Amino acid sequence: MSVEYGGKTVFGASVGILMLETKFPRIYGDIGNAQTWPFPVHYRVVRGATPNKVVRNDPRELVDLFIEAGRDLVRTGCDGITTNCGFLALIQDEVKEALGVPVATSSLMQIPSVQQLLPKNKRVGVITISKETLTKEHLKAAGAPEDTVIVGTDGLRSFTREVLDDYDAINFTDARLDLLDAAAELVTKNEGIGAIVLECTNMVPYANDIRKLTGLPVYSIYTFVNWFQSGLVPRKFPLELDDPRLNLATYGN
Repeated sequence: MSVEYGGKTVFGASVGILMLETKFPRIYGDIGNAQTWPFPVHYRVVRGATPNKVVRNDPRELVDLFIEAGRDLVRTGCDGITTNCGFLALIQDEVKEALGVPVATSSLMQIPSVQQLLPKNKRVGVITISKETLTKEHLKAAGAPEDTVIVGTDGLRSFTREVLDDYDAINFTDARLDLLDAAAELVTKNEGIGAIVLECTNMVPYANDIRKLTGLPVYSIYTFVNWFQSGLVPRKFPLELDDPRLNLATYGN
């Protein structure tokens, strides 16, 4: 008779996602749409942490709110925590120390690894929701070079305004065009871009279009969290060699 041990409230989901407090719609691909993920996830809303406060101001002033919500996720059953804003790289160290589990606050944390994949004459470029407020300090906190090339969707049709000001409705057609314009600017105005990292977690639905436009690999919170999950819950493989040639060779013996 086998004995199974508990220790947490909810089983079957290892990744916990700390969400900013918003009301704008979230389509497939967005981190806040649970059907985006090929595995179960937990969510907690960090009350009072709005996109405006996190992106246009200093999220470190809200760190206690993120830690409180993160601890609740860990108590519930999470083995690792992520967030839904790349600007939260600034609180990475404080949150991981407070929670005691792996924490992946920002898609920007992929930049060093992606750079390692590229030849010496290529570099990573970033598309952000707010070039105006994404600073060298954010890049440093993510472990990225401070001279990383950045373009933003600031001042374009709708994406930055509608997300950061938390509109009730979003024009996703215009948002797609904003991301394509930003991607085009990134690769035409900067030499040697070999891969793209999307800072904003709301940009994932447009990653495929950006890949088609630029021909470059595109990394996002979706690629990051899938990698994160693969370590928290490694795939289980059968301990057997399922080779049909061997079955035929032994048939009748």
